Amino acid sequence: MLSALGVVFLGQGDAQAHGVAMMPGSRTYLCYQDAKTSTGALTPTNPACAAAVAQSGTTPLYNWFAVLDSNAGGRGQGYVPDGTICSAGNKSPYDFSSYNAARDDWPRTHLTSGSTIQTQYSNWAAHPGTFRVYVTKQGWSPTTPLAWADLEQIGSSTNPPAVGSPGTDGGHYYWDLALPANRTGNALIFIQWVRSDSNENFFSCSDIAFDGGHGEVTGIHNGGTSQPPTTQPPTTQPPTTPPPTSEPPTSPPPTSMPPVDGACMAMYSVSNAWSGGFQGQVTVMNHGTSPSSHWKVNWTSSAGTQITTLWNGTLSSSGSALSVTNAAYNGTIAPDGSTTFGFTANSTGNNLPNGSITCTFA
Repeated sequence: MLSALGVVFLGQGDAQAHGVAMMPGSRTYLCYQDAKTSTGALTPTNPACAAAVAQSGTTPLYNWFAVLDSNAGGRGQGYVPDGTICSAGNKSPYDFSSYNAARDDWPRTHLTSGSTIQTQYSNWAAHPGTFRVYVTKQGWSPTTPLAWADLEQIGSSTNPPAVGSPGTDGGHYYWDLALPANRTGNALIFIQWVRSDSNENFFSCSDIAFDGGHGEVTGIHNGGTSQPPTTQPPTTQPPTTPPPTSEPPTSPPPTSMPPVDGACMAMYSVSNAWSGGFQGQVTVMNHGTSPSSHWKVNWTSSAGTQITTLWNGTLSSSGSALSVTNAAYNGTIAPDGSTTFGFTANSTGNNLPNGSITCTFA
């Protein structure tokens, strides 16, 4: 579907790592959830998400975690123009400008004014830093462009604990956030993640409603409602245990940053395509502070895709689940360095991964 674009997960310049809010879900995260299909194609049902895809294409959604400015350095008002706050001032390597649209039909998370929620923020690549949390003032309308004067800061968290693996759809930082009291109606939560080891910052806009809700999400999957977890988030600060998983860990989450594994990142691109096949390339990057010794990239291929040849790596597969490990000569990647592997594949038309591509140093 996107072979004409020729790229997805494509890095530009030295843009590095990524993350947006998952609870309450950011516009890009919830639009990605809304648009996912079993074939790997992204077909949004929400009208605001569909309009964003019509304007900017699906490449930004495949990179839903990459709303960033590599040079922000903690700057906000006076640096990022009004009306572009949700797209990091249009300085991301991807076109997130359509996610600034002033409209009232974005996917929305329903919350209770005065309550405490557990904020969850993707740790797609792990970095130290501070999360600054803002909410729009009472009376703000989602049909007006978001301005800095509309926002007031309600909290912050520095180096919060994390659960789940970096570089996956579910891995995230988490902390408790007290919501303002005596609020009603629609609002927006904006979070700026200010890295302490780089000038790179991440920007996240989450549409919410103060209507007595407990984390329910509306406006995705043809207007259906997504229920929050049956176990409510903790309401104490800091949390003593991570959110429940299928196999709960036996010890509390770490309070320090994850090891270098969280600094591995892979970006997938289609360099050439023809009827019945294509050529792809994956760039493996080290955003950590220590050299890697080995790497492994995983993804699920779309239906009808079969890799025929691969170079600069070793392929293993089980059905549509694919893994590529380094060759003997390219396992070492210096900090801020990268290496690539390429392949050719037969295809029935969708040349993109089915879901996110992940990477670890193992």
